[in-house]
Order: sequence, then C-alpha cells, then structure tokens
Amino acid sequence: MNIPTRQIRATYNDKTIRVYQAYNNNIANTALEHGTFISPPFKIDRMTWIKPSFLWMMYRSGWGKKDSCQNRILAIDITREGFDWALKNSLLSHRAKIFANKDEWLKIKKATPVRIQWDPERDLHLQPLEHRAIQIGLTNEAVPLYVNEWIQNITDITPLAFDIHSLVNENKLQNAQDRLPIELPYPLPEYLIKHLDG
Repeated sequence: MNIPTRQIRATYNDKTIRVYQAYNNNIANTALEHGTFISPPFKIDRMTWIKPSFLWMMYRSGWGKKDSCQNRILAIDITREGFDWALKNSLLSHRAKIFANKDEWLKIKKATPVRIQWDPERDLHLQPLEHRAIQIGLTNEAVPLYVNEWIQNITDITPLAFDIHSLVNENKLQNAQDRLPIELPYPLPEYLIKHLDG
C-alpha cells in the first residue's frame, strides 16, 4: 500500500474523530468520572498533545508501561468541527526554518494556538515506518475549547493496549493486527492538506 508521507489516519464517523492521550491515574480517573478533563489535576494552562494514531500513542507511552505519568491510555472522541478548527488554526513546528527574522516567527507562533508535528508512524514492534503520523499540540484558547466543547466521550483503553502488547510479545502478530483500531484516511479540503504539508 502506497501511503502518503503526511496523511491523517484516524478512527472517525460523521460527527466525531478519536484521538489518544496518556496520563497518570489521577487525571485519568477524574476525566473518566466527569467525561472531560478537570483542572486540577489536569493543567488547562499547559500545552496538551492529541494523537489520532493508536500505534504512535503506544510508542510514546511504551504500551502504557513507560512510566507512571503515562500508565493510562485514554481514547477521546472529539467533534470533527473541533478537530478541523485545530487544523485550520495550526502552525507547523518546523516552519521556524523559513523565517529569517526570529521575532516574526515568535509573533506568529504566539498568535497561533495549535502546533503540528509529523513523526514517523510505528508498526506493531513500534519501529518507525516511512510515512508519518500527526501530533496536534493545543495551547492557549484551544485547550478550553477541547475540554469544554469538543470532547464527547472518553474511554479507558489501557486493557486493550496491554492485550495487544501481549499478543505482540507472543509473536501472534496477525491476532494483534486484528485488534488494532481501524484508522482510515481523514478527509480534508485541498487547501488544508497543503497547509499541513508545509
């Protein structure tokens, strides 16, 4: 399969798209109880990164076993309107290279509430692939929008992560593959594809 280098792939339907985050027990438990993130313990004034790729989240969190700050994997269903707003109001992290004037770059960065990073997608062994997975960093006004308006549902998928990891360790790769969330190319208008491609 020929996958474009930069392409958003996700689990989504007509109304929502699923993103992933990993947190400690305290943040995860309060989020699951209230159906959104509660501050405190969630820090609403800090940048928060959302990831549509399940396997990239597994890489980042070590299947939920990397450390106690990322031992709970949450699947967060957010509105597609909110997700699209984040993309439209984003700035590619690597765009700093094209600005000769650092102050100009910092001014644009400060005025843009979302950061985009493209990192190598991962396979079941968490090894890097040729194509990339998107990471979306929310800051400033984007975080309250995420917490108060976009989030529709939160699910603890830590058991699923552990189960798939066990299958990988047992070399039952087809079984592990079958349990992965189905992630399809996310439809975007051409101007937004160009914007995200840099």
